[in-house]
Amino acid sequence: MGFAELLDEVGGFGRYQWIHVTLISLPGLLMASQNLLNNFVSGVPTHYCSIPANHSLSNLSHLHQKQLLKMFIPPDSSGNRLAQTEDCIDGWTFEQSDFLATTVSEWSLVCSLRPLKQMIQTIYMGGVLTGAIVYGSLSDRFGRRSVLIWSYLQLAVLGCSSALSPTYSTYCIFRFLSGMAVSGVIINGVEWITTKTRTVVGTLSSFFFTFGQMVLAGLAYWLRDWRKLQMVVCAPNFLFFAYSWWYSESARWLVLNQRSEDALKSLHRVARINGKSEMIDKITVEVLHSHMKKEIESARSTFTVFDLLRTPGMRRISICLMAVWFSTSFAYYGLAMDLQKFGVSIYLMQIIFGAVDIPAKLFALGILSYLGRRVSQAVCLFFSAAIIFANIFVPTDMQTLRTTLACLGKAFTSASFTTVYLYTGELYPTVIRQTGMGFVSTMARIGSMAAPAVLILDEVLPALPSLVYGGSAVLAGCFACFLPETLNVPLPDTIEDVEASVCILCVCLPATQYMLTTVNHISWLSKGHLPTPVYGLTLMVHHIQA
Repeated sequence: MGFAELLDEVGGFGRYQWIHVTLISLPGLLMASQNLLNNFVSGVPTHYCSIPANHSLSNLSHLHQKQLLKMFIPPDSSGNRLAQTEDCIDGWTFEQSDFLATTVSEWSLVCSLRPLKQMIQTIYMGGVLTGAIVYGSLSDRFGRRSVLIWSYLQLAVLGCSSALSPTYSTYCIFRFLSGMAVSGVIINGVEWITTKTRTVVGTLSSFFFTFGQMVLAGLAYWLRDWRKLQMVVCAPNFLFFAYSWWYSESARWLVLNQRSEDALKSLHRVARINGKSEMIDKITVEVLHSHMKKEIESARSTFTVFDLLRTPGMRRISICLMAVWFSTSFAYYGLAMDLQKFGVSIYLMQIIFGAVDIPAKLFALGILSYLGRRVSQAVCLFFSAAIIFANIFVPTDMQTLRTTLACLGKAFTSASFTTVYLYTGELYPTVIRQTGMGFVSTMARIGSMAAPAVLILDEVLPALPSLVYGGSAVLAGCFACFLPETLNVPLPDTIEDVEASVCILCVCLPATQYMLTTVNHISWLSKGHLPTPVYGLTLMVHHIQA
């Protein structure tokens, strides 16, 4: 018996868990805002060179404003110049039809400074990566609850401070620290959920992130000012900080850190809220230790990241998952962070991109049970790559088709995210599962860091970013084909279990082939026929697939 059985005894998924999941999921509405905020905070308004303020327009008063702009702005290569032109030595004028103010218009992040716009997102994702490493370690040392409370406060204070940033550099620093806090929120809060409901709860909680994408579009359309938008999406974290003191510290973590009395108080509190007061007298420190004996012993055996690569089977799984996680995140944010290129309202595109995640997640959950994990993962990646490649050949004036293909590509990358999250949990053994999840999800964060930077390559060749995104998805799809299938397979508990399951095709398969072929030979010889090894091999393959 383990901690999961203790949770069942104090009410399973009872009133406390319902409240806990609801309060933990609500911030998810704004986590999407943090990840995709740069689409609107750093949106690029229509802009042109400012008309010189000291230029006499007395002789040009009869010209329309558009004609004046045509005179003072260098036209496209296909246009005719009406007057001698020069570089934008007087700065730029930004229209306010789509955005009232953005970081681009405030700090003139255009032309030679254009890469700095994408750099904001890369720096933020670097903070997310750093936070996962730092706060993951701090959670193991100081507890889940303490780090979660601090992360809410950090995100509230630094997020709101970024809205007051006087310079580009200051804003980038605040965004990096906000990214760290986002990781502190994401990695904590699930240890009071029973094992049998964790998958369903995780899936339902992910829908808060999906709806959050649409909430972001509504807020951005309403405010249209980057400082106001930044403040609005960060200020609610003060509320989350206020009610996060209600959470109970993870009893599992308390026991494993020799704080059994505190763990007992937490369990009694959960039992009382779940209406299981009769269990308070039954659950003692001795009962707690007897239930968690296996987990306590496992905690004494330390496993590191090197154990993910030490043995052949684990090394094969880890390398393949690294490629899948990186490419999935890389393609996902490559599509999600470049909404203005489709020629459709950026606010409408954000709503559509958020909405397609709903059927995508349901589609992923459906095919996982019918096609299996490996095929589903490969299909999602190959389809997303095919759609990204197809969009390269669609003319820019066919906006409806380009938008439709982009939404399909986003849907398949979202489905790939759903698949790989479940798949990874089934591939890694219990003793090192959390370490493995943290390791490969780090590759996803590196992918999300690299995605915005690749968008700068469109200055070299407009189709180059799409080629890179699609190519990485194809490569990851190939890696996914080398992963073992886990559909209807018991979860491995030890590294030895993984090695046995991975090596079954390379070790047990030849033995099975020999056995079945031999049996087949005997059967055919008894009938007076010549042996047919091919039939024995076919029978063996059908047996393995069944």
